[in-house]
Amino acid sequence: MAFLESVLEPPSYGWMDKFGKLSKPKPGEIFKEFFSRLNVFKNKKNWLSFMSWFMVCCLAPFLFLFIFKYFSIKLLIVAFVYSMIVMGTHGTIWLHRYCTHGAYTFKNNFWRFFTQNLTLKIIPEEIYAVSHHVHHALSDQPGDPYNAQGGFLYCFLADVNHQPISRSLSEKDYDKCVNLMRHTGVKTNSYTKYNKWGTLAAPVRTITAVLLNWAFWFAAFYLIGGFGLVCAIFGAAGFWAVGVRTYNYEGHGKGEDKRRDGVDHNREDMSINQIWPGYVAGEWHNNHHLYPKSARSGFKPYQLDLAWCYIKLLSMLGAVSSYRDSKKDFKLAYCQKPVKAATPVNNVVPTVYIQEREEAFIN
Repeated sequence: MAFLESVLEPPSYGWMDKFGKLSKPKPGEIFKEFFSRLNVFKNKKNWLSFMSWFMVCCLAPFLFLFIFKYFSIKLLIVAFVYSMIVMGTHGTIWLHRYCTHGAYTFKNNFWRFFTQNLTLKIIPEEIYAVSHHVHHALSDQPGDPYNAQGGFLYCFLADVNHQPISRSLSEKDYDKCVNLMRHTGVKTNSYTKYNKWGTLAAPVRTITAVLLNWAFWFAAFYLIGGFGLVCAIFGAAGFWAVGVRTYNYEGHGKGEDKRRDGVDHNREDMSINQIWPGYVAGEWHNNHHLYPKSARSGFKPYQLDLAWCYIKLLSMLGAVSSYRDSKKDFKLAYCQKPVKAATPVNNVVPTVYIQEREEAFIN
Protein backbone atom coordinates (compact mmCIF):
# COMPACT_ATOMS: atom_id res chain seq x y z
CA MET A 1 0.00 0.00 0.00
CA ALA A 2 2.82 2.44 0.83
CA PHE A 3 4.15 2.07 -2.73
CA LEU A 4 0.74 2.67 -4.33
CA GLU A 5 0.17 5.71 -2.10
CA SER A 6 3.28 7.40 -3.49
CA VAL A 7 3.65 6.02 -7.03
CA LEU A 8 1.72 8.88 -8.70
CA GLU A 9 2.90 12.47 -9.06
CA PRO A 10 0.80 14.49 -6.58
CA PRO A 11 -0.93 17.61 -7.93
CA SER A 12 0.05 21.04 -6.64
CA TYR A 13 -3.17 21.18 -4.57
CA GLY A 14 -2.32 17.83 -2.94
CA TRP A 15 -4.38 14.70 -2.40
CA MET A 16 -5.76 15.77 0.97
CA ASP A 17 -6.24 18.87 3.08
CA LYS A 18 -4.77 19.58 6.51
CA PHE A 19 -7.60 17.62 8.13
CA GLY A 20 -6.79 14.48 6.14
CA LYS A 21 -9.86 14.79 3.92
CA LEU A 22 -9.95 14.90 0.14
CA SER A 23 -8.56 18.12 -1.26
CA LYS A 24 -11.23 19.58 -3.54
CA PRO A 25 -9.59 22.17 -5.80
CA LYS A 26 -11.56 24.90 -7.51
CA PRO A 27 -11.97 24.76 -11.31
CA GLY A 28 -9.32 27.45 -11.75
CA GLU A 29 -6.79 25.38 -9.79
CA ILE A 30 -7.59 22.28 -11.83
CA PHE A 31 -7.15 24.08 -15.15
CA LYS A 32 -3.94 25.74 -13.96
CA GLU A 33 -2.52 22.32 -13.04
CA PHE A 34 -3.72 20.85 -16.34
CA PHE A 35 -2.04 23.41 -18.58
CA SER A 36 1.11 23.42 -16.46
CA ARG A 37 1.47 19.67 -16.88
CA LEU A 38 0.92 19.88 -20.64
CA ASN A 39 3.71 22.42 -21.09
CA VAL A 40 6.54 20.46 -22.73
CA PHE A 41 8.56 23.65 -23.16
CA LYS A 42 8.59 24.13 -19.40
CA ASN A 43 9.45 20.51 -18.68
CA LYS A 44 10.07 17.76 -21.23
CA LYS A 45 8.90 15.22 -18.64
CA ASN A 46 5.39 16.39 -19.55
CA TRP A 47 5.72 14.71 -22.95
CA LEU A 48 3.40 11.75 -22.34
CA SER A 49 0.53 13.84 -21.00
CA PHE A 50 0.99 16.28 -23.87
CA MET A 51 1.01 13.43 -26.38
CA SER A 52 -2.20 11.98 -24.96
CA TRP A 53 -4.17 15.18 -25.57
CA PHE A 54 -2.29 16.04 -28.78
CA MET A 55 -3.65 12.82 -30.28
CA VAL A 56 -7.18 13.94 -29.41
CA CYS A 57 -6.53 17.27 -31.12
CA CYS A 58 -5.22 15.45 -34.20
CA LEU A 59 -8.46 13.47 -34.42
CA ALA A 60 -10.71 16.54 -34.10
CA PRO A 61 -10.37 17.63 -37.79
CA PHE A 62 -11.58 14.19 -38.89
CA LEU A 63 -14.69 14.64 -36.76
CA PHE A 64 -15.42 18.06 -38.26
CA LEU A 65 -14.89 16.77 -41.80
CA PHE A 66 -17.25 13.91 -41.12
CA ILE A 67 -19.97 16.19 -39.72
CA PHE A 68 -19.75 18.96 -42.31
CA LYS A 69 -18.61 17.16 -45.48
CA TYR A 70 -19.06 13.38 -45.40
CA PHE A 71 -22.06 13.02 -43.11
CA SER A 72 -24.58 10.27 -43.87
CA ILE A 73 -26.84 8.09 -41.76
CA LYS A 74 -24.85 5.02 -42.77
CA LEU A 75 -21.55 6.56 -41.68
CA LEU A 76 -23.19 7.89 -38.51
CA ILE A 77 -24.16 4.33 -37.57
CA VAL A 78 -20.60 3.16 -38.30
CA ALA A 79 -19.17 6.00 -36.18
CA PHE A 80 -21.57 5.22 -33.33
CA VAL A 81 -20.75 1.51 -33.30
CA TYR A 82 -17.01 2.14 -33.54
CA SER A 83 -16.84 4.76 -30.78
CA MET A 84 -19.38 3.36 -28.33
CA ILE A 85 -18.93 -0.40 -28.78
CA VAL A 86 -15.65 -1.19 -30.55
CA MET A 87 -13.47 1.40 -28.78
CA GLY A 88 -15.28 0.96 -25.45
CA THR A 89 -15.05 -2.82 -25.46
CA HIS A 90 -11.42 -2.76 -26.58
CA GLY A 91 -10.53 -0.41 -23.73
CA THR A 92 -12.02 -2.92 -21.30
CA ILE A 93 -10.31 -5.89 -22.96
CA TRP A 94 -6.86 -4.39 -23.30
CA LEU A 95 -6.29 -1.50 -20.89
CA HIS A 96 -8.54 -2.65 -18.07
CA ARG A 97 -8.63 -6.42 -17.82
CA TYR A 98 -5.25 -7.18 -19.32
CA CYS A 99 -2.83 -4.29 -18.80
CA THR A 100 -4.04 -3.45 -15.30
CA HIS A 101 -5.41 -6.63 -13.79
CA GLY A 102 -3.79 -9.41 -15.82
CA ALA A 103 -7.13 -11.24 -15.78
CA TYR A 104 -6.04 -13.47 -18.66
CA THR A 105 -2.84 -14.46 -20.44
CA PHE A 106 -2.05 -14.74 -24.13
CA LYS A 107 -0.59 -17.86 -25.68
CA ASN A 108 2.13 -15.82 -27.38
CA ASN A 109 3.22 -12.27 -28.20
CA PHE A 110 1.46 -12.28 -31.56
CA TRP A 111 -1.98 -12.45 -29.99
CA ARG A 112 -1.02 -9.80 -27.45
CA PHE A 113 0.12 -7.49 -30.26
CA PHE A 114 -3.01 -8.31 -32.28
CA THR A 115 -5.31 -7.43 -29.38
CA GLN A 116 -3.36 -4.31 -28.47
CA ASN A 117 -3.76 -2.90 -31.98
CA LEU A 118 -7.34 -3.94 -32.75
CA THR A 119 -8.36 -0.27 -32.70
CA LEU A 120 -6.74 3.14 -33.03
CA LYS A 121 -4.14 3.59 -30.31
CA ILE A 122 -4.99 6.66 -28.23
CA ILE A 123 -4.57 6.11 -24.48
CA PRO A 124 -1.01 5.23 -23.37
CA GLU A 125 -0.94 2.01 -21.34
CA GLU A 126 1.27 3.55 -18.68
CA ILE A 127 -1.13 6.39 -17.87
CA TYR A 128 -4.05 4.01 -17.51
CA ALA A 129 -2.61 0.90 -15.86
CA VAL A 130 -0.42 2.22 -13.03
CA SER A 131 -2.98 4.76 -11.86
CA HIS A 132 -5.76 2.19 -12.02
CA HIS A 133 -3.92 0.04 -9.48
CA VAL A 134 -3.99 3.07 -7.21
CA HIS A 135 -7.69 3.61 -7.92
CA HIS A 136 -8.49 0.11 -6.63
CA ALA A 137 -6.25 0.45 -3.59
CA LEU A 138 -7.69 3.85 -2.61
CA SER A 139 -11.16 3.87 -4.16
CA ASP A 140 -13.09 7.02 -3.20
CA GLN A 141 -10.36 8.01 -0.74
CA PRO A 142 -7.76 10.80 -0.93
CA GLY A 143 -5.13 9.64 -3.42
CA ASP A 144 -7.64 7.99 -5.75
CA PRO A 145 -6.61 9.69 -9.04
CA TYR A 146 -10.20 10.00 -10.23
CA ASN A 147 -12.11 10.34 -7.02
CA ALA A 148 -15.66 11.27 -8.03
CA GLN A 149 -16.10 13.28 -4.85
CA GLY A 150 -13.60 15.76 -6.28
CA GLY A 151 -16.11 16.72 -8.97
CA PHE A 152 -16.46 16.34 -12.73
CA LEU A 153 -13.32 18.28 -13.73
CA TYR A 154 -11.27 16.45 -11.09
CA CYS A 155 -12.06 13.20 -12.91
CA PHE A 156 -12.22 14.49 -16.49
CA LEU A 157 -8.68 15.94 -16.45
CA ALA A 158 -7.23 13.25 -14.20
CA ASP A 159 -5.11 11.66 -16.94
CA VAL A 160 -2.94 14.79 -16.86
CA ASN A 161 -3.39 16.09 -13.31
CA HIS A 162 -3.41 12.87 -11.28
CA GLN A 163 -2.48 9.76 -13.27
CA PRO A 164 1.17 10.21 -14.37
CA ILE A 165 3.74 8.34 -12.30
CA SER A 166 5.86 10.20 -9.81
CA ARG A 167 9.00 11.82 -11.15
CA SER A 168 10.99 11.17 -7.99
CA LEU A 169 10.74 7.40 -7.59
CA SER A 170 13.61 5.53 -6.02
CA GLU A 171 15.21 2.89 -8.24
CA LYS A 172 13.51 0.20 -6.15
CA ASP A 173 10.06 1.75 -6.61
CA TYR A 174 10.72 2.36 -10.28
CA ASP A 175 11.45 -1.35 -10.69
CA LYS A 176 8.09 -2.07 -9.06
CA CYS A 177 6.45 0.14 -11.67
CA VAL A 178 8.25 -1.74 -14.42
CA ASN A 179 6.96 -5.01 -13.00
CA LEU A 180 3.39 -3.69 -13.13
CA MET A 181 3.81 -3.16 -16.88
CA ARG A 182 6.10 -6.05 -17.82
CA HIS A 183 3.36 -8.37 -19.12
CA THR A 184 1.97 -5.69 -21.45
CA GLY A 185 4.95 -5.76 -23.80
CA VAL A 186 5.48 -2.00 -23.42
CA LYS A 187 9.21 -1.30 -23.67
CA THR A 188 10.26 0.62 -20.58
CA ASN A 189 13.05 3.09 -19.91
CA SER A 190 16.08 2.28 -17.82
CA TYR A 191 16.15 4.09 -14.49
CA THR A 192 18.61 6.59 -15.99
CA LYS A 193 16.26 7.30 -18.90
CA TYR A 194 13.34 7.54 -16.48
CA ASN A 195 15.14 10.35 -14.64
CA LYS A 196 15.49 12.12 -17.99
CA TRP A 197 11.95 11.63 -19.34
CA GLY A 198 9.89 11.06 -16.17
CA THR A 199 8.03 8.08 -17.62
CA LEU A 200 8.15 4.33 -17.97
CA ALA A 201 7.53 4.58 -21.71
CA ALA A 202 10.32 5.59 -24.09
CA PRO A 203 9.29 8.57 -26.27
CA VAL A 204 10.62 7.35 -29.63
CA ARG A 205 9.16 3.85 -29.29
CA THR A 206 5.82 5.17 -28.07
CA ILE A 207 5.40 7.76 -30.82
CA THR A 208 6.53 5.29 -33.50
CA ALA A 209 4.02 2.70 -32.29
CA VAL A 210 1.17 5.23 -32.51
CA LEU A 211 2.18 6.43 -35.99
CA LEU A 212 2.37 2.88 -37.34
CA ASN A 213 -0.97 1.99 -35.75
CA TRP A 214 -2.70 5.05 -37.19
CA ALA A 215 -1.11 4.56 -40.63
CA PHE A 216 -2.31 0.96 -40.79
CA TRP A 217 -5.89 1.79 -39.85
CA PHE A 218 -5.97 4.87 -42.10
CA ALA A 219 -4.97 2.72 -45.07
CA ALA A 220 -7.36 -0.09 -44.13
CA PHE A 221 -10.41 2.16 -43.74
CA TYR A 222 -9.53 4.16 -46.85
CA LEU A 223 -9.36 1.00 -48.95
CA ILE A 224 -12.67 -0.22 -47.51
CA GLY A 225 -14.72 2.97 -47.79
CA GLY A 226 -12.65 5.94 -48.89
CA PHE A 227 -11.84 9.13 -47.03
CA GLY A 228 -15.41 9.50 -45.76
CA LEU A 229 -15.10 6.26 -43.77
CA VAL A 230 -11.68 7.36 -42.49
CA CYS A 231 -13.17 10.63 -41.22
CA ALA A 232 -16.14 8.88 -39.61
CA ILE A 233 -14.04 6.33 -37.73
CA PHE A 234 -11.09 8.55 -36.80
CA GLY A 235 -13.50 11.26 -35.68
CA ALA A 236 -15.50 8.73 -33.66
CA ALA A 237 -12.31 7.53 -31.99
CA GLY A 238 -11.53 11.08 -30.94
CA PHE A 239 -15.07 11.50 -29.61
CA TRP A 240 -14.63 8.32 -27.55
CA ALA A 241 -11.23 9.46 -26.26
CA VAL A 242 -12.87 12.54 -24.76
CA GLY A 243 -16.01 10.79 -23.55
CA VAL A 244 -14.19 7.97 -21.78
CA ARG A 245 -12.61 10.53 -19.47
CA THR A 246 -16.03 11.06 -17.90
CA TYR A 247 -16.52 7.39 -17.07
CA ASN A 248 -15.13 7.09 -13.56
CA TYR A 249 -17.11 10.13 -12.43
CA GLU A 250 -20.29 8.44 -13.64
CA GLY A 251 -19.20 4.97 -12.54
CA HIS A 252 -18.77 6.08 -8.93
CA GLY A 253 -22.13 7.82 -8.63
CA LYS A 254 -20.89 11.36 -9.39
CA GLY A 255 -19.56 11.53 -5.85
CA GLU A 256 -22.81 10.35 -4.26
CA ASP A 257 -23.94 7.01 -2.91
CA LYS A 258 -26.11 5.65 -5.73
CA ARG A 259 -25.64 1.95 -4.97
CA ARG A 260 -28.79 -0.15 -5.19
CA ASP A 261 -29.66 -3.17 -3.10
CA GLY A 262 -29.62 -6.36 -5.11
CA VAL A 263 -27.72 -4.69 -7.95
CA ASP A 264 -24.53 -3.24 -6.47
CA HIS A 265 -23.25 -5.87 -4.06
CA ASN A 266 -19.83 -4.36 -3.40
CA ARG A 267 -20.10 -1.93 -0.48
CA GLU A 268 -16.41 -1.11 -0.03
CA ASP A 269 -16.62 1.89 -2.39
CA MET A 270 -19.15 3.91 -4.40
CA SER A 271 -18.87 1.99 -7.68
CA ILE A 272 -22.15 1.16 -9.39
CA ASN A 273 -23.34 -1.13 -12.19
CA GLN A 274 -24.77 0.81 -15.14
CA ILE A 275 -26.70 -0.57 -18.10
CA TRP A 276 -25.12 1.57 -20.84
CA PRO A 277 -21.39 1.04 -20.16
CA GLY A 278 -22.21 -2.55 -19.23
CA TYR A 279 -23.78 -3.34 -22.59
CA VAL A 280 -21.45 -1.37 -24.86
CA ALA A 281 -18.15 -2.07 -23.08
CA GLY A 282 -18.64 -4.94 -20.63
CA GLU A 283 -18.07 -2.45 -17.80
CA TRP A 284 -20.24 -3.69 -14.92
CA HIS A 285 -18.24 -1.56 -12.56
CA ASN A 286 -19.52 -2.62 -9.15
CA ASN A 287 -19.10 -6.27 -10.15
CA HIS A 288 -15.59 -5.46 -11.30
CA HIS A 289 -14.69 -3.92 -7.95
CA LEU A 290 -15.92 -7.11 -6.27
CA TYR A 291 -13.70 -9.29 -8.46
CA PRO A 292 -11.13 -7.00 -10.13
CA LYS A 293 -8.99 -9.84 -11.48
CA SER A 294 -11.88 -11.60 -13.21
CA ALA A 295 -11.87 -11.66 -17.02
CA ARG A 296 -15.66 -11.50 -16.82
CA SER A 297 -17.68 -8.88 -14.93
CA GLY A 298 -21.13 -9.51 -16.38
CA PHE A 299 -22.31 -12.11 -13.87
CA LYS A 300 -26.11 -11.94 -14.07
CA PRO A 301 -28.17 -13.18 -17.05
CA TYR A 302 -29.00 -9.67 -18.29
CA GLN A 303 -25.42 -8.40 -17.93
CA LEU A 304 -24.04 -8.74 -21.45
CA ASP A 305 -20.24 -8.62 -21.38
CA LEU A 306 -18.75 -8.13 -24.85
CA ALA A 307 -15.21 -7.91 -23.48
CA TRP A 308 -15.64 -11.35 -21.94
CA CYS A 309 -17.05 -12.66 -25.25
CA TYR A 310 -13.82 -11.64 -26.99
CA ILE A 311 -11.60 -13.17 -24.29
CA LYS A 312 -13.61 -16.39 -24.28
CA LEU A 313 -13.49 -16.58 -28.09
CA LEU A 314 -9.70 -16.22 -28.06
CA SER A 315 -9.55 -18.92 -25.41
CA MET A 316 -11.58 -21.27 -27.64
CA LEU A 317 -9.21 -20.50 -30.52
CA GLY A 318 -6.19 -21.21 -28.32
CA ALA A 319 -4.95 -17.60 -28.39
CA VAL A 320 -5.64 -17.08 -24.67
CA SER A 321 -3.96 -19.73 -22.54
CA SER A 322 -5.63 -18.97 -19.21
CA TYR A 323 -8.14 -16.63 -17.59
CA ARG A 324 -9.91 -16.01 -14.31
CA ASP A 325 -13.69 -16.20 -14.23
CA SER A 326 -15.36 -15.27 -10.94
CA LYS A 327 -18.97 -15.89 -12.00
CA LYS A 328 -19.32 -19.02 -9.83
CA ASP A 329 -17.90 -17.21 -6.82
CA PHE A 330 -20.33 -14.34 -7.41
CA LYS A 331 -23.32 -16.66 -7.69
CA LEU A 332 -22.39 -18.55 -4.55
CA ALA A 333 -21.90 -15.34 -2.59
CA TYR A 334 -24.79 -13.23 -3.85
CA CYS A 335 -27.32 -15.28 -5.81
CA GLN A 336 -28.18 -18.14 -3.46
CA LYS A 337 -31.85 -18.38 -2.51
CA PRO A 338 -32.47 -19.33 1.12
CA VAL A 339 -33.60 -22.94 1.38
CA LYS A 340 -36.67 -23.64 3.50
CA ALA A 341 -35.79 -25.67 6.56
CA ALA A 342 -37.17 -29.20 6.65
CA THR A 343 -38.64 -30.81 9.72
CA PRO A 344 -36.72 -33.97 10.64
CA VAL A 345 -38.79 -37.10 11.10
CA ASN A 346 -37.35 -39.36 13.77
CA ASN A 347 -34.13 -37.25 13.60
CA VAL A 348 -33.77 -37.98 9.86
CA VAL A 349 -33.76 -35.10 7.32
CA PRO A 350 -35.82 -36.00 4.20
CA THR A 351 -33.73 -36.90 1.15
CA VAL A 352 -35.64 -34.34 -0.96
CA TYR A 353 -34.46 -31.53 1.34
CA ILE A 354 -30.83 -32.67 1.13
CA GLN A 355 -31.05 -32.78 -2.67
CA GLU A 356 -32.67 -29.33 -2.73
CA ARG A 357 -29.81 -27.84 -0.73
CA GLU A 358 -27.22 -29.47 -2.96
CA GLU A 359 -28.90 -28.14 -6.11
CA ALA A 360 -29.09 -24.65 -4.62
CA PHE A 361 -25.37 -24.77 -3.88
CA ILE A 362 -24.40 -26.04 -7.33
CA ASN A 363 -26.58 -23.66 -9.33
